[in-house]
Amino acid sequence: MATGFFGDIAPIRYEGSTSENPLAYRHYDATRVVMGKTLAEHLRPAVCYWHNFAWAGSDMFGLPTFERPWFAETMAAARVKADVAFEMFSLLGVPYFTFHDRDVVPEGASFGDFTRNLAEITEYFQDKIKETGVKLLWGTANLFSHPRYMSGAATNPDPDVFAYAAAQVKNALDATAKLGGANYVLWGGREGYETLLNTDMKREINQLGRFLSMVVEYKHRSGFKGTLLIEPKPQEPTKHQYDYDVSTVYGFLQRFGLEKEVKVNVEVGHAYLAKHSFEHEVATAASLGILGSVDANRNDLQSGWDTDQFPNNAAELIPSMYAILRSGGLGNGGFNFDAKVRRQSIDPVDLLYGHIGGLDICAQALLAAARLIEDGKFDAFLSERYSGWANPKAQAMLAPDATLDGIAARVGAEGLDPKPRSGRQEWVENLINRYV
Repeated sequence: MATGFFGDIAPIRYEGSTSENPLAYRHYDATRVVMGKTLAEHLRPAVCYWHNFAWAGSDMFGLPTFERPWFAETMAAARVKADVAFEMFSLLGVPYFTFHDRDVVPEGASFGDFTRNLAEITEYFQDKIKETGVKLLWGTANLFSHPRYMSGAATNPDPDVFAYAAAQVKNALDATAKLGGANYVLWGGREGYETLLNTDMKREINQLGRFLSMVVEYKHRSGFKGTLLIEPKPQEPTKHQYDYDVSTVYGFLQRFGLEKEVKVNVEVGHAYLAKHSFEHEVATAASLGILGSVDANRNDLQSGWDTDQFPNNAAELIPSMYAILRSGGLGNGGFNFDAKVRRQSIDPVDLLYGHIGGLDICAQALLAAARLIEDGKFDAFLSERYSGWANPKAQAMLAPDATLDGIAARVGAEGLDPKPRSGRQEWVENLINRYV
């Protein structure tokens, strides 16, 4: 299966925390059992197609810096790309991958070309999956790069664009199902507005709701067994996107009666763009019952841009890992490395270094969160902090028949005068840091 792109690099193995080998895992022992599951089962890590095999290293101010043998808009190049991609998945020992339709094939001169190309590469992927055992975590459609989508896809003022997007999603969902994908993601890359001066927001949101409803309907009619996911993002490329954050998405799902049908794929970088922390978005999704999957990356906090860098701080991820473990895990989801090497990292081996480091950081954070749970001190602290709500009188205040005036009468009759209690934030921060 070797393509020669990575030279004679051997498969990446776990060698322990004292290893000096840059091409080895120091924390990610895929078979290690933690809280009843292996690390591979907890993390379900995936490599994304777009940053690794479709991005050429360009930016707003610079031309591409990467030289890749598959950079051509032909099906022959698409097969070379697939060969190298699955070689990389196998070298890293990851169980999953992810892709947009446009990442894996050229669009061609017509929608018919695009449909045929995607069907052809889907068959090629089936052989690769059978050969390597690497599975599809999720697929999606690119409804944002082509100029036709400059004013959105489902929210576009042109109904023909809406129709084209619907057909493209149908094909991508079919391909995902045929490949045994565990999920299908809808990312509204341009589902928002640049300016309200030319935007009918009510119309656009209703169009988006109907579009998503049709995707749900088609999922059930087609027999796709995976989970549908929305990936929240507040801005970039549009000034404002309708899927701003987890809470916004949940409100949107409730409005259209889809809160039981669709979950969220939460990305670290997008959480920060929304002025949230990643753990806030994960905990919010878990509390609402819509936590589906994760895009693991980070932003450069000086840039204010979605830089999609690999995770490199285990301590920052511990609260998120705690929330994931406490909610029962990600189910069909996983940790997709929506991360890219820097445009100065031009050697093939740099692709491996990035994923090795990212996987190690996620494993280190998960192991720390598991120890935090198993030790019990943190849970005991939370339990004690809310222990007053175990009192029958406290519980009665939340009962359906409780009234504001009834509670006020009890306060007066009992002479309640509650005193402030310390939240002990510094103690908790110190406690968590002990587990890194």
